[in-house]
Amino acid sequence: MKRLKKIIIALIFIILVSSNCILSVSAEEEYLYIGGIPAGFTIKPQGATIIGLSDVIVDGEVYSPSKNADIKVGDIIMSINKKEINGAQSISDALKDNKGEPVEIEIERFGEKIIKFVTPRVDNNGQYKLGIMVREDLSGIGTITYFKPNGEFASLGHPVLNEIGEPLKISEGEAFLCSIIGINKGEKGKAGDLRGVIMESDKIGSITKNTQSGLYGKAGEYFDYKKYEKTVRAEAVMGKASILTCIDGVTPREYQISIVKIDKNDRENKNLVIKIVDNELLSVTNGILQGMSGSPIIQGGKIVGAVTHVFINDPSRGFGILIEKMLEN
Repeated sequence: MKRLKKIIIALIFIILVSSNCILSVSAEEEYLYIGGIPAGFTIKPQGATIIGLSDVIVDGEVYSPSKNADIKVGDIIMSINKKEINGAQSISDALKDNKGEPVEIEIERFGEKIIKFVTPRVDNNGQYKLGIMVREDLSGIGTITYFKPNGEFASLGHPVLNEIGEPLKISEGEAFLCSIIGINKGEKGKAGDLRGVIMESDKIGSITKNTQSGLYGKAGEYFDYKKYEKTVRAEAVMGKASILTCIDGVTPREYQISIVKIDKNDRENKNLVIKIVDNELLSVTNGILQGMSGSPIIQGGKIVGAVTHVFINDPSRGFGILIEKMLEN
């Protein structure tokens, strides 16, 4: 029996308020396996993002090492004494090695690299502390768009962003199958979302990069991505199309949409404007939900793009990215 863990709300779908690429494909990659499957992603960012400042209490005395060094919430610790930092454990290791002496901390603040010097304090448990709280892994729900014949996959169609609106730098990550267990309908002025359970016993593969056109990774040895439908990419045209997405359980279904606008010159992930016209999907969701990002757009039996955003004032409409843009990465 599969072990189900981590009930979460889809968080990594970016919401926007509504308002020619030629790719050379090798013989091995002339076709793609269409995804449409819901996935849970766990991402470990590069560095350690500070989410809070705290005091260190030693024998009744209160110290604030980082606060006194002008380190702020939102700063990202990239290194301590030239040692790369990825998460809380690497901070503890670096401080232990330094035995309480002042440390040189490289932080990133709004894209700028800054050097700070901080003297750690030993708390009553004998642990060296900087007086900070850091964020660990990020988790969320999205949709796998496609697999290449070599097992590489793409998802989301848009980046996971950091606090200043730039693609988050990641050190590693994992993707798992996800079972959709609930829906919050979209409304005018408020996006809806999918709710799901990450199935940690069903690992899809590893995340390798986070780009402007989505999360990319490589399927694991035991994940059979070749069971999904095989197709080729095509150029999108205005008119009837469909999306392959999942709103219940783990099996995707095809729903009718219309491509109402195409902008091949957009450099990011808003090449298409789509409208949900499938009455069944509209009755259940009112349109596009957070967590559907990455759902493949199919036209004439071929993959032409993926869903990326929902219009906050009209959940039946949203943006999509052209498949060429995703394949560039």
